[in-house]
Amino acid sequence: MSAYAALVTRFEWTTQSCALLAATAAEFDRTQPFAGLSIGTGIHLEPKTATLLLALQRGGAQVIATGNLNTTQPETVDYLQAQGVTVIGHRTTDPVEHDGFLRGVLATRPQLLLDNGGDLFARYLEAPYDGLLGGTEETTSGRARLAPLREQLDRPVLVINDSPIKQFAENRHAVGQSTLESFLRITNRSTNGRRVSVFGYGQCGRGVALNFRNAHARVAVVEIDPVLRLEALLDGFAVPDRDDAVADAHVIVTITGAANVIGNHDLARLRDGVILLNAGHLPHEIDAAALAADPQVEGREVGPDGIQTLRLLDGRRVHLLTGGHMVNLAGPRPMGNSIESMDLGFTLQARCLEAVAAGTVDAGHCVVPVPPDIDAVVAEGFVALANLR
Repeated sequence: MSAYAALVTRFEWTTQSCALLAATAAEFDRTQPFAGLSIGTGIHLEPKTATLLLALQRGGAQVIATGNLNTTQPETVDYLQAQGVTVIGHRTTDPVEHDGFLRGVLATRPQLLLDNGGDLFARYLEAPYDGLLGGTEETTSGRARLAPLREQLDRPVLVINDSPIKQFAENRHAVGQSTLESFLRITNRSTNGRRVSVFGYGQCGRGVALNFRNAHARVAVVEIDPVLRLEALLDGFAVPDRDDAVADAHVIVTITGAANVIGNHDLARLRDGVILLNAGHLPHEIDAAALAADPQVEGREVGPDGIQTLRLLDGRRVHLLTGGHMVNLAGPRPMGNSIESMDLGFTLQARCLEAVAAGTVDAGHCVVPVPPDIDAVVAEGFVALANLR
């Protein structure tokens, strides 16, 4: 079976599993909420996101898409283009090239933006154009980037990640599951008895810590927020000082949204054979370039499934998964989060874009959470379909 044929099969499996989004797309066939509008997006391009983009297309939208750094799946690009979606660019790890792809999306002057990390809205402000109604932002890191720009944006931007549905269904449950699954798939190493240090105890960090603990790892949490650190302690996790957590770990997972969480300043502390992986949205939490360029590193090898091994002058080895990019979408045979969790998240996306297109939310909804009535519609719909299974 060719890669494209396998993708079609996988896409059909994904579509069948996204029951709520499929029902929403069937409704959009009738209501055409995006008739005459174009939607620009910069999002991870893989089968689940393709399901969302085609649902928007069924609602009458012209869809123009590009991917995120190092997560674009070429077969998904081929499939989307065959379905009439305009895809700009290709898989890249080059931020400059990726910037050009994002600007290419904006050059088509879409009326709605489906953003992921604030990349499109931030660039829109550099060169505004008439006709932008607003849109959505998927992530916490994007919200943090766009919140100071509310006055300049002055149009509705609904933050999907601030929905309680997104917080518990995708961030807490699905990210934790997919991060653990990716570690197991890429390394083929067990977690039993290993010391795992998780940096970050937001909803995603909670899920990662819980899933590794459920897989019989000894988990410590590093969190700079004193209240969240207390919560981690009361949830049963060790909460050592940062440097102790680095030195003690067999596995370090970053999932904070912050830059340079782990860098070459940590090389002296890292134990021989430690495995570093990033589950955050952007590939800057582990400073992979600084680690590789440090004078303490005498060699770098790329082993099976893209595992990079840094050999230090004193004989220690440091292993880095997926070059510090998002581990559940940048590794071999990347699957991302579970289909059901994304069914919920993407239906939130579709309903929020529908509200922006209809004008039922205004500039007062600039970089704010999903409105409660949309949360309720999505929750009720998912439960109703689940009860029919």
